[in-house]
Amino acid sequence: MADRSRGFMRDEFVTYAYILLYIALSSGQIFFNKWVLSSKEINFPYPLGLTLLHMIFSSVLCFLLTKVLKIVKVEEGMTVEIYVTSVIPIGAMFAMTLWLGNTAYLYISVAFAQMLKAIMPVAVFILGVAAGLEMMSCRMLLIMSIISFGVLVASYGELNINWIGVVYQMGGVVGEALRLIFMEILVKRKGIKLNPISLMYYVSPCSAVCLFVPWIFLEKSKMDGNGPWNFHFVVLSLNSLCTFALNLSVFLVISHTSALTIRVAGVVKDWVVVLVSALLFADTKLTVINLFGYAIAIAGVAAYNNHKLKKEASRVTSETPGDGESIPLVSLPNTERGEDDVVPHRS
Repeated sequence: MADRSRGFMRDEFVTYAYILLYIALSSGQIFFNKWVLSSKEINFPYPLGLTLLHMIFSSVLCFLLTKVLKIVKVEEGMTVEIYVTSVIPIGAMFAMTLWLGNTAYLYISVAFAQMLKAIMPVAVFILGVAAGLEMMSCRMLLIMSIISFGVLVASYGELNINWIGVVYQMGGVVGEALRLIFMEILVKRKGIKLNPISLMYYVSPCSAVCLFVPWIFLEKSKMDGNGPWNFHFVVLSLNSLCTFALNLSVFLVISHTSALTIRVAGVVKDWVVVLVSALLFADTKLTVINLFGYAIAIAGVAAYNNHKLKKEASRVTSETPGDGESIPLVSLPNTERGEDDVVPHRS
């Protein structure tokens, strides 16, 4: 009995350690990106270039893990048709999301960017209805209205609003919503089941190519104009490594907990980012109206998450996989750039 109790406590400790690791990496990566892009010491105000480095780093590391070291097995079932019709759109939208989201940090504060990201479920739902993946209902309309109202109130309370930054951030939100829609189509309609490493193995090279083309036209000349490229190799390598570690932490959390836990952890992370950014960055000035509006939006997001989880639970209960069948993975609406939150349905 004592050994069983100690084993249970050890498992609980490991679970909470993974959750804290996810929250720390997720919020820390946002702060890290903001610092790299805006720091005078680093002098690397190139969101396209930074995101391109992330994708190249992720592509190389995934190749090493799956093909050289063979620590992780790449899921089978990928065909040329599926890659062209699903993976390429996912990679393109992923690239768009990271590019625009990181660019927004040059114009608006981290806290305000995080508040704007709360509108994500609204974008996902509207596009889901258009794609035939969601059904319009009075309850969902109410939830979407609450989230939208909260984001509007938070925006009204912003002291130093920059509309260029808002446009970039909302463009990133639309890109992320489209990525999630394509992910759902990949899982539901085409039956492909990918773990996070397999997903990044396929998506990262595609995203890198999608980022390389605009980088050539939009940022390369600026970097050349500033003289010889002065890369802070250690800082940029650590930044890229943290991005990859974030995806691994998501994999660890979902393998030890549930979809509900990762969603709750995501909400906690959002508040950590908003509050801590006010202490770290001079451009962040929170107001009571900011926080009140964001609280309303987060309440709507919580209601949306609860509705989706109940819907998925009822679907899985009616479609419980038999012995030997694999458990499908779905992508979560995520408010953090650079993550692929993929969680297993559990009956």
